Amino acid sequence: MNRKGKVLLVLALVAVVGMAFRVSWNALHDVARAVGADPTAATLYPFVVDGLMALALVATLVLVGRDRTFALRVLATYTIASLVLNYVHGLVPDLHRASVDWGRLADWDPANWALVLLATSLPVGSIYFGSDLVAKVLHHRTPTVTDAEESAETVANRSTPGLAESTPAPLPAPVVRALPMPVEVDFTKPTGTGKQPAAVLPIRRPVAAQSTSPRRATGRVPDSARTPRPTRTVTQLIDEARELTADWSYRELTAEAIRKAVHTAPAKARFLRDTLRAERDIASGAA
Repeated sequence: MNRKGKVLLVLALVAVVGMAFRVSWNALHDVARAVGADPTAATLYPFVVDGLMALALVATLVLVGRDRTFALRVLATYTIASLVLNYVHGLVPDLHRASVDWGRLADWDPANWALVLLATSLPVGSIYFGSDLVAKVLHHRTPTVTDAEESAETVANRSTPGLAESTPAPLPAPVVRALPMPVEVDFTKPTGTGKQPAAVLPIRRPVAAQSTSPRRATGRVPDSARTPRPTRTVTQLIDEARELTADWSYRELTAEAIRKAVHTAPAKARFLRDTLRAERDIASGAA
């Protein structure tokens, strides 16, 4: 609906409400005169009842939650009260006359007492409920986008310290690739054809690849990641051990001492110990 249509709709609603108020005003004015109101008070009485209905209707459009429920109850209560008084005005012809007995709205006394109590209590209720509704509307605060953002930021700040205690991500595993493995070839032995030995292609073996990210110590370095060392023959081991232990005594020729000096395996160290001792036994026997 365009703006012009909305304006026409609001004007039509105002016209209907104004005519309905004029009809209700006639009944409430006569009821007020019947319960003892003077001409001025009787003229203002319809504004007290129907005016509070309009105020309660506006409050229901502004308030939310319990306050809106309270405004709806006030609107319903005064709507029913105005309906009852208009109904009584239609049932009692004497209320239409200029002179009517004061305090007489019904022939049956209990009904008359209830109607008089209702008619006289509505102005007092308008003062109480109208003031309460106005106070609620004035103190009502509509939530804005800024408030929502501040609430979300507060929740995020409260949950931030817990994020610092999270478990760090594990480091990536090292990538393994192949490097050539040394092959021991004895070039001193001639081949069967008298030619030089053919070139032997190296066999590739897996080793650890270089990584730019730092890695933590994880214990023993795997054999594939170690730098390969040249393999020594038995003759080379004996010659090296003989040279290193030339000034050692017979008792100092132990497998552990030879292993540390030559840097070899325990089994080979024991073999070197027995060989060196046997050589010294032979040398001492010949002397």
